[in-house]
Amino acid sequence: MKKLILILCLAISFVSVGYSQEKIDSFKAGEWFKFKMSYSGFFKAGNATLQVNETTLNEKPVFHVVGKGWTTGAIKWFFKVEDRYESYFDKNTNLPYKFIRKIDEGGHTKDLELDFDQKNQKVFIKNNETKKSKTLKTKPNVQDMVSTFYYLRNKLDIKNLKVNDQVGLDMFFDEESYGFKLKYLGLETIETPFGKVESLKFRPYVMAGRVFKEEESLTLWVSNDKNKIPLRIKADLAVGSLRADLEAFKGLKYPFKIIVD
Repeated sequence: MKKLILILCLAISFVSVGYSQEKIDSFKAGEWFKFKMSYSGFFKAGNATLQVNETTLNEKPVFHVVGKGWTTGAIKWFFKVEDRYESYFDKNTNLPYKFIRKIDEGGHTKDLELDFDQKNQKVFIKNNETKKSKTLKTKPNVQDMVSTFYYLRNKLDIKNLKVNDQVGLDMFFDEESYGFKLKYLGLETIETPFGKVESLKFRPYVMAGRVFKEEESLTLWVSNDKNKIPLRIKADLAVGSLRADLEAFKGLKYPFKIIVD
């Protein structure tokens, strides 16, 4: 399914309604998620994973997150997808220094490297396919598509969330900045492969058109605990629907809260 990992990462890059003043690190190195993607609720479309590592970049300690997405089953035979996204971001500020996007979606390929200069609000873009490079201006404290999720997991102010609250965030993707906006819909207990889990429900706003049916085509459920795990994402597409469900995880920093009847 085209845009497999892109839809997943856009969806889980949720935006907090106000920033928490209490520092809570919601993740650690070794954390790993695996999602099952299904199309129109009938058949499996693919898988996606997110893995948190730690390393150094230019002598700075950073988290290195790798996101992968690929098609499986019948879809793979007529539309093969292999996507890889990487983000290197500061362990203290969570601001990104480097972002890599390498994709192959049915023969449509991209191989980009973005190096962020957060101090001077610039990004150096290297296209490994065309062998061309350029430097562009960015917004202050800009995030990439993957680092946004981890940044806001640490900043989400759960105590002060109110239904219908909305907030935006600046995100840089490919060669331009995007204003990412989201609405909080309230609490909902959902069934998962691990049991019933109380979740925070969000509505990320997206651009209606070729991929998404309308602005409010995405719905996201995140665990209502210190981990803030993405549990489920549903996307209404221009044709059909795509759903991602968390099916496996390891390396959580805090206990995973499951409701026991």
